[in-house]
Amino acid sequence: MNDRYQSPLSERYASREMQYIFSPDMKFKTWRKLWIALAETEKELGLNITDEQIAELKEHAEDINYEVAKEREKAVRHDVMSHVYAYGVQCPKAKGIIHLGATSCYVGDNTDIIVMAQALKLVRQKLINVISELADFADTYKAQPTLAFTHFQPAQPTTVGKRATLWMQEFLMDLEDLEYVLGSLKLLGSKGTTGTQASFLELFDGDQETIDKIDPMIAKKMGFEACCPVSGQTYSRKVDTRVLNVLAGIAASAHKFSNDIRLLQHLKEVEEPFEKTQIGSSAMAYKRNPMRSERIASLSRFVICDALNPAITSATQWFERTLDDSANKRLSVPEGFLAVDGILDLMLNVVDGLVVYPKVIEKHLMAELPFMATENIMMDAVKAGGDRQELHERIRELSMEAGRNVKAEGKDNNLLELIAADPAFNLSIDELQKAMDPSRYVGRAPRQVEVFLKENVAPVLEANKELLGMKAQIQV
Repeated sequence: MNDRYQSPLSERYASREMQYIFSPDMKFKTWRKLWIALAETEKELGLNITDEQIAELKEHAEDINYEVAKEREKAVRHDVMSHVYAYGVQCPKAKGIIHLGATSCYVGDNTDIIVMAQALKLVRQKLINVISELADFADTYKAQPTLAFTHFQPAQPTTVGKRATLWMQEFLMDLEDLEYVLGSLKLLGSKGTTGTQASFLELFDGDQETIDKIDPMIAKKMGFEACCPVSGQTYSRKVDTRVLNVLAGIAASAHKFSNDIRLLQHLKEVEEPFEKTQIGSSAMAYKRNPMRSERIASLSRFVICDALNPAITSATQWFERTLDDSANKRLSVPEGFLAVDGILDLMLNVVDGLVVYPKVIEKHLMAELPFMATENIMMDAVKAGGDRQELHERIRELSMEAGRNVKAEGKDNNLLELIAADPAFNLSIDELQKAMDPSRYVGRAPRQVEVFLKENVAPVLEANKELLGMKAQIQV
């Protein structure tokens, strides 16, 4: 296998579970389930199909004779008819009624919907577990003050846990989108060559009411609520666009998370997991690169760009059917899912092993806090008899001086010392130090975390508690 291209999505990133969902085995076994559902429906609606034929089809639903299908495809150049033939070889009594009245899209398109639904369920499970791990992290650090940034410039403090709720909120939005799209997926049903069900009109002697029952019965047998009400030969390719947009949304949220972790790791405040034998650099042995977060970002960009494929495909379809969607769908849809699967496994691994360094966080915060405490200091000085307007100007001047000392001289922030030495403030250094409690400046952040976890996150986790506890094993 080393002499052929192998997809990194399979070899390095995606889980075995997701790979199986998009495997030939899953596809062709689903084809057979669909043929059984069609035959059962046609029998129940009055066609001359026997219980013996149905039983024969069910007997060979799982043991696919792949070699027979492969050899047949070499001759006929048609994958569906090759598998109809191979199934018929195993089911001689039923071979005459396999695929009766259907076109290739009956198995192809219905299977695509079924596979995407299964894949979305796996993505949903992993997404819920990511949210659960972030919830634990946020709760643990809900009151840990940290320097917040706007424009990556020091701003008013927040808490480590509050920052995690921002990541979590985006994943909750993604979960809402996923559940909506998953809940709206409909099978194609059995619509025929151009979506008119003309073949069934012939099979059922023009009985419209009986034909109306075909799609609902097939949907129910395959575990779906309904089939799309109208179609050409295929289901609308807009469905793929909606599905890939959900994946792109998850990728965008994961990328945002990875950006923040990489910046925090640069600041030495928070680190992703780093294993004992892991090598950060081939040249610089001391390095601890955020390689998992970087990989999240890398795969996320792939998914975000990949979402354009189904959109263009949907836009360029002609009338009832063209085949320029096929090759693109074979790549864009599975690879989008495989990549998101890898992203979520990385997310599970990173969030579960995040390391927080409170002392470094405190050091960075205390270096900036004197600037942020100036309003409180000014109010204390006014209480001590000072003039608010004069004090405002003095504190502005002293802040500029302290800033120059830090930037131009490389000194520590000495704003408090400058204020203590200024008689206009009438405050001692000890009195000023009392204003330096970081918890005074985080606003309602701890409370916001508590409320968010209780009202927004806990109901989701409680409703899906049977899915929790998933751990990810990353390959590289």
